[in-house]
Amino acid sequence: MRLTVLGGCGAWPDLGQACSGYLVEHDGYRLLLDVGYATVPRLDTQRLDAVLISHGHPDHCADLNPLLRARVLRDEPAPPLPVYALPGALDAVLALDRPGMLDAGLVRHDITAGVRFEIGPFRVDTRLLPHSVPNAGVRLTAGGHTLAYTGDTGPSPDIVDLARDADIFLAEASYAEEVPEDGRRHQSSARQAG
Repeated sequence: MRLTVLGGCGAWPDLGQACSGYLVEHDGYRLLLDVGYATVPRLDTQRLDAVLISHGHPDHCADLNPLLRARVLRDEPAPPLPVYALPGALDAVLALDRPGMLDAGLVRHDITAGVRFEIGPFRVDTRLLPHSVPNAGVRLTAGGHTLAYTGDTGPSPDIVDLARDADIFLAEASYAEEVPEDGRRHQSSARQAG
């Protein structure tokens, strides 16, 4: 299993950086885990096998629009891309274009948190983690290795189970020291992610 971090900025991309986007590869299969602002210029849009979105906030899914445009609006369009997300998570980003414009570019797969499924060579386990919108923490296993990813989340005992024995653990940490009072149920600090 190979991980390439495309970006990890918080709610907006900083100069020269991108928001959440992680390319996970195994045996030639390329899975994009989240596709936040400014991630698309950092990858080959024609060489993806699937996308998995943790939740519907734009810093985790906004670049799905330019990704699909780059695949569909070509002289020779790429095959439809399987896109996995919780129900409703893609609605806002897909509404950026006229209805149906990008439909040929994707095959939507609604996921249910807690239900195991497979994407290519990856066994996928998800857990619903606390955030201001439904958020799926993700655990990918392939070739005897495991990557766990929280997406955005507040503190939860489910994070411990998600990360248990993972080879790589990507944990959300929007704040270095302390989360403001109004976000404590939905966000984490670096100290909490620790």
